[in-house]
Amino acid sequence: MGRIQANKRSNNSPSPRYISRRVFLLFALAIQTAVFAQVKVGESFPLWTSGYLDIHHIHTGRGESVFAILPDGTTLLIDAGDVNLSTDGSNDRIAGERIVDYISHMMDALPEKRLDYIFLTHFHPDHMGDVRNGLNTSSVGNYVRSGITEVGDQIPFKIIVDRSWPYYKELRPIAEEDNISNYIKFVRWQVDNGATAERFEVGSNSQFKLRYDADKYPEFEIRNLAANGQVWTGVQHEVYDLVPSKDVMTDDEYAGEDLLSAAIHISYGKFDYLHGSDISHVAPKGTWGDVETVVGLAVGPVEVSKANNHGSHGTMGEAFLKAVRPKVVIIQNWAADQPDHRVLQRMMDRSLYPGERDIFATNLLEATRIVLGRRAAQMKSQRGHVVTRVHPGGEFYDIYILDEVDHFTVKAIHGPYESR
Repeated sequence: MGRIQANKRSNNSPSPRYISRRVFLLFALAIQTAVFAQVKVGESFPLWTSGYLDIHHIHTGRGESVFAILPDGTTLLIDAGDVNLSTDGSNDRIAGERIVDYISHMMDALPEKRLDYIFLTHFHPDHMGDVRNGLNTSSVGNYVRSGITEVGDQIPFKIIVDRSWPYYKELRPIAEEDNISNYIKFVRWQVDNGATAERFEVGSNSQFKLRYDADKYPEFEIRNLAANGQVWTGVQHEVYDLVPSKDVMTDDEYAGEDLLSAAIHISYGKFDYLHGSDISHVAPKGTWGDVETVVGLAVGPVEVSKANNHGSHGTMGEAFLKAVRPKVVIIQNWAADQPDHRVLQRMMDRSLYPGERDIFATNLLEATRIVLGRRAAQMKSQRGHVVTRVHPGGEFYDIYILDEVDHFTVKAIHGPYESR
């Protein structure tokens, strides 16, 4: 379904022209990455440069946050969670402050420290921040600084996208109402002062676009896959309703935030990355809630996938994994059940799809490591910022592990991997 499944693989023998092209690409790769090839474990992570795609999975120990610098320098922040606990002992600072420090440093390579897009996938505190005692109130707006509101208060941004703007009354009542109310105050103040807010458009491939030199990178695209019970079909901009309307269901029957969360697919040449947020294959009623499998079938094989819902129970199902077949899985975890041992087993199960797969975690807790046993030892990393760096054109990519305390020191380097 769609171009990815049609073009991702071929069993034919390579032609002489193909072999010559591979030799040329490998030579070009060696030249393009000369500056990066010099970095060693223990040294500082080399900053982004034009043509590269960097996807940073930020370690905070308090939630989920992904920061991307796109090939032309466009910046995208996906979520900035901040739950009221510190699980790793590495740093007691609130998550928003740590995210600000991290992305501010990474933006030193850009003309200005400004976020082009902030993208909130759904309204849970481990993705948006929570309101609790002891947090600072913004000096400019009537909102508490936590997670998304902390980052957006300290770093200017142009556009904020979430799954509900401006119809927040449609949201199902959930326990985090204070958090949502605080977030709405933040968005409205920012809009009143020059920012733009948008509702996430399922099926669109132009809502998140390169803002500075798009013509130079025609092979780059971000496709909106799912949100609010709608899923992209894999064809042009067509979508369909997977989850029944809230109008015909009670609050107890209706899908929760996880199933309604927004998911995207980033492609750059042959390279594909799936960010499914907290989608899963577990439904409150019946089978209509298997958003995860439907998304996987629409997207097809990818190089890198963020583990859905932190790898907790009910995610990364067999049908999904058979569809997307990631070489690399990155788990942004902060709680003891992340990942669930059965989920990790599935991700490592080579009977589902062939080939090696490398699994990285930003914050594997000690108790979780003990429960996982030998499978934890098989993971490529268990703690630290996990950076996917895609080389110009998308033919190759590397995985860097950065120290969780000294944010910019390289702990390990994996790759280069070749995109399929």
